[in-house]
Amino acid sequence: MRLPLAALSLLLLGHLTTSCSSTESKQKTTAAAGDSAKADATETAAVKPVTRPSGSVSTGDSTLDSLTYAPKGAILPKYRIFAYYGNPHSKKMGALGKYPKEEMLQRLDAEIKNWQKADPSTPIQPALHLVATSAQGAPGKDGGYRLRMSDKTIKKVLKWGNEHNAIVFLDIQRGHAPLGPEMKYMEKYLKLPFVHLGIDPEFSMVTGAKPGKKIGSYDAADINQAVTFLSNIVKENNLPPKVLVVHRFTQGMIKNYKNIKLNPNVQIVMDMDGWGPPVLKKDSYRDYIEKEPVQYTGFKLFYENDFRKPGSRIMTPAEVLALNPKPMYIQYQ
Repeated sequence: MRLPLAALSLLLLGHLTTSCSSTESKQKTTAAAGDSAKADATETAAVKPVTRPSGSVSTGDSTLDSLTYAPKGAILPKYRIFAYYGNPHSKKMGALGKYPKEEMLQRLDAEIKNWQKADPSTPIQPALHLVATSAQGAPGKDGGYRLRMSDKTIKKVLKWGNEHNAIVFLDIQRGHAPLGPEMKYMEKYLKLPFVHLGIDPEFSMVTGAKPGKKIGSYDAADINQAVTFLSNIVKENNLPPKVLVVHRFTQGMIKNYKNIKLNPNVQIVMDMDGWGPPVLKKDSYRDYIEKEPVQYTGFKLFYENDFRKPGSRIMTPAEVLALNPKPMYIQYQ
């Protein structure tokens, strides 16, 4: 019997905790990190307005308007996206926060070279994938079971991407909070041409369970809501298509996939997001990604969790690129 893979990344109550168990027992890994719940009202240093390139968008925020990296046209399938995932406040959530900024970016570039050698025909677009709204084990003041990262934290990662010619994904783990307002919170950032969106069904707790206790889900209607939201931003601001990454590692995480509607303004990536030995990862990709196609596909690799089972190892670029369909989005945690 094929068993689902699991990998949880959960920010909990401002401190770090970790729990883990085997992939085969269907239990999950929880990495916890803290971020201040108080939004930063202003940056400490004033940012002088800059002249925006022709056709660019003003967000109304001088700091954001100083970020001028603007890839042209649709990213997929011309480029393969290669992303480091995590949160700068946590060494447990992934590569994005495990290392200091400069070391993290050096490691990103070195890994990209390995993938470029494996497929020289497809250029690679670097990316940083930030957990910008994180599921929580406690309800919070509004009962949302989620924590939005502060404006300061999000801008910091956007600056890293801007300096490194890397696109940035803002990922939503909504908990009990409605998806619409969580996306609206990201809107001013998504107006930048290099900023894209990720949504994580694992933490979409439609059953009312606490995040981390059960695996959540999104229906096609939820994904269509995100697509429409992004499409409107593209049309209103004359931007190139946005990329929407949807994480998945079980059958039940995505419901009614056939009802997902494609949109020329949004490129949908279904990302196989589970940890375990190569045989289980390949089986999950076939069962939940290949058999239920949407548009583009992604594949996630874990620097630590993919080694957790005896004899396990991280898959090589050649092995991942041998999958069908060939993943166009690669993520390392």
